[in-house]
Amino acid sequence: MALVLLVSTGGLIARLFQLQVIEHGRYAREAYEEHYAERPTYATRGPILDRSGQPLAMSVEAWDIYVNRLVWESETQAAAESSSVLAPITGEEPSALVARVLNQANGELLVAEAIDYSVGLNVREQELTGVRFEPSSRRVYPEGDLASALIGFIGRDRIGLAGLEERYNETLQGTPGVTIYEQDSMGNQIAVGQLSVLEPEPGGSVVLTIDRGVQRAAERALDEAIAHYEAKGGSIIVMDPWTGEILALTSRPSIQLSALDFSSEEIVDLSRVRAVTDLYEPGSPFKLITMAAALDAGAVTPDTTYEDAGSYTWSDFTIRNWDGSANGIQTMTQVLEKSLNTGAIWAARTTGSQVFYDYLARFGFDQASGIDISGEAVGSYRLPDNPAWSPLDLATNSFGQGINVTPLQLINAVSAIANGGNLMQPYIIKEVHGPDGVVRTQPEVVHRAVSEWTSRTLRNMMTQVVDGISGQAGIPGYSIAGKTGTTSIFSSALGEYDLQRVIVSFTGIVPADDPRFVVLVKIDEPAGQAWGSTVAAPVFQRLAIEIVSLLNVPPDTAVVQRNEE
Repeated sequence: MALVLLVSTGGLIARLFQLQVIEHGRYAREAYEEHYAERPTYATRGPILDRSGQPLAMSVEAWDIYVNRLVWESETQAAAESSSVLAPITGEEPSALVARVLNQANGELLVAEAIDYSVGLNVREQELTGVRFEPSSRRVYPEGDLASALIGFIGRDRIGLAGLEERYNETLQGTPGVTIYEQDSMGNQIAVGQLSVLEPEPGGSVVLTIDRGVQRAAERALDEAIAHYEAKGGSIIVMDPWTGEILALTSRPSIQLSALDFSSEEIVDLSRVRAVTDLYEPGSPFKLITMAAALDAGAVTPDTTYEDAGSYTWSDFTIRNWDGSANGIQTMTQVLEKSLNTGAIWAARTTGSQVFYDYLARFGFDQASGIDISGEAVGSYRLPDNPAWSPLDLATNSFGQGINVTPLQLINAVSAIANGGNLMQPYIIKEVHGPDGVVRTQPEVVHRAVSEWTSRTLRNMMTQVVDGISGQAGIPGYSIAGKTGTTSIFSSALGEYDLQRVIVSFTGIVPADDPRFVVLVKIDEPAGQAWGSTVAAPVFQRLAIEIVSLLNVPPDTAVVQRNEE
């Protein structure tokens, strides 16, 4: 009998130990979850601002609406009345809303997210049964679709999914808070119950180098050009050559933040910042790089001459000037002014292949720039140490064929010509305001690409190009250095360049004598007979006239006097 009592007592002690010690945590957790609930509180997402502090993307007060399933299950008449009020907000029939709430497993369902603050406030005052309103925020864009692809967008969970919203998500999203409250058996918060609140910390802000006025002008100019010339797309970049700051950056086609369709298969493609992510053969503007290399290496001067026979032949391949002309004795300045392919080839061969490709690297075409934009592409071309390289590569590369670059790489190289010869680190982020303070981007010289003499000399040569098409690209009172471009698109299907599909461009420096900004205009596949001088140059002209006004760039009076002489 004593043995039985001892065994029974031992078993009871063991069970008590299991309940009080081993399983205490589980029972305590179950008791806690029965009487208390935790509700996350989203932090207000920080803004994305232009260089002057004007918001391009920001968050405003809104409401999230939750419905308690247990309440609607037990109070069917009240559920019907509440659903009829909420249905216009959720965009469904009242009966469908009730079914959606009752068919979910959780005690509470989010039925509407980030609704307009005033709309939500009006409904909240009706004190609908089983309905809870949680303060929230929604993303708005005060400048409409300005810089859409660059800004990017956030998902329904308030996480950045594209563009700078994604790249700087950690800074912008802030730190969420939590509310711990006592609840009744129906899951409702007890008004006089215990409450613990950890407030969220708002997100930081990101300040861009973008000037919203210049950006708007660039987007308008590009959209008008695409519509007028029935083009498939294009890009425009405006850059400060002295700092590397991007003042405007736009490409088409692009997403529209005002009409995002997350179900569209095209949303990823339209989110690309094409001026940074897409490669193309630049054509004649690359003659500026060829001439810069030849000048800086001492291979030529502006007055160096060669005899233009109209063509260059290597093996069984013949290259001709764009218009088929043979111009006889020509200077290097005339090579740029007339955009002679044979002259670019001659300059590159005179410079030498190794030196030529060394200068391409100096201008940054062999690597990504490192700009703070996702998906940046790297230029591609064959080098002499590649077994597949031949002198034909040097010839075609000299006038911008057989070489792929991004618009950003090209304008950065031209900016080095504009600023006295320094290749700058291009950047789009001016400041980041976070919990640890403010981080400001400082202008950075990557290295010297060419000498000041080469920079100045080449700009003078480029003014002759613009003087030749002053009606299309000139601005009264300002010296303009520029270069047109018209390049056919290589067709893999045809195995050759498709002469019916072209990219036209214009790259300009304003003013030429004391540069304040550089513009690259690129129009993809305009309809009909299109040339850089007739399509892209006029777009540059109209845009540059706006920019000199927006940036308060004074006229170049010396040039005005020279033109009057």
